[in-house]
Amino acid sequence: MNPLIVCFGEILWDVLPTSKQPGGAPMNVAADLRNFGVNAQLISRVGNDELGNELIDFLKQKGIPTELVQTGQSHLTGVAKANVSDANEVTYKIVQPVAWDYIQLTQSMEQTVKQSNFFVYGSLVARSQQSHETLLSLLKIAPHKVFDVNLRAPHYTRELVEDLLHQAHIAKLNEHELAELAAWYGNSTNLHVTMQTLQDRYSLDTVCVTLGAQGAALLNKDGFFQQSGFIVEVKDTIGSGDAFLAAFLYKTLQNEEPKKTIEFACATGAFLATKQGATPQFSEEDIYSFLAKAQILSS
Repeated sequence: MNPLIVCFGEILWDVLPTSKQPGGAPMNVAADLRNFGVNAQLISRVGNDELGNELIDFLKQKGIPTELVQTGQSHLTGVAKANVSDANEVTYKIVQPVAWDYIQLTQSMEQTVKQSNFFVYGSLVARSQQSHETLLSLLKIAPHKVFDVNLRAPHYTRELVEDLLHQAHIAKLNEHELAELAAWYGNSTNLHVTMQTLQDRYSLDTVCVTLGAQGAALLNKDGFFQQSGFIVEVKDTIGSGDAFLAAFLYKTLQNEEPKKTIEFACATGAFLATKQGATPQFSEEDIYSFLAKAQILSS
């Protein structure tokens, strides 16, 4: 059977200084998984408005099923105003409340999550009571849970993040998020030690940390693995972390060895940074081609 990955959470428009583009980490991950041929489903909610209709059309173009993307009558489609003054560290002002704050639990949603190989969720969607309650219900039945930490101030609390970590099997976060969490319980500057503390504290099977241009690190039952970054000309980093996660889960499904998995995931994130926007079309072959050239440059 074709493996199934369900992504739960926000879908919105990233409003840039000169344009707007579809966004939201769960949607980006689902789109990237589809690029790899994985059966990725998205659970979210849009408004009954023009922006919502455009997002539904975009999902269809990307091959992402829309059956579990609800349309609400009471709230507008989500919008995030992106500050891209630093190409390597985009920041957002995320409008609240919007449609994805009100994702309603349904029977078809529950059935899909029960059948999934991975259930991917973040902290942002839990900022509102309705979507948080729906998430908690789905976490009770999801066989294998992936927490994409994705801290967006001021939309989270330590209590919320810790609760979501306790429920995860896999946690993926970036270096800034790791530093913030580390400050909660001792603030070690040693990457391996900090990741080990996180793994032990929340009984995680796997901890994965992206390190920007420096690559990424992985800690699981097989040990600690670190991958150096690839030298690229950055267009923008929007969606690079989401592409990393999609690639990581794709290779994990294939039971690829950890070192090759993190290398492939890093290459996918780096490849995305050379493209404009969060969800460019690409294939597995594109990533291996990128890797081959990167290896020649570094040898």
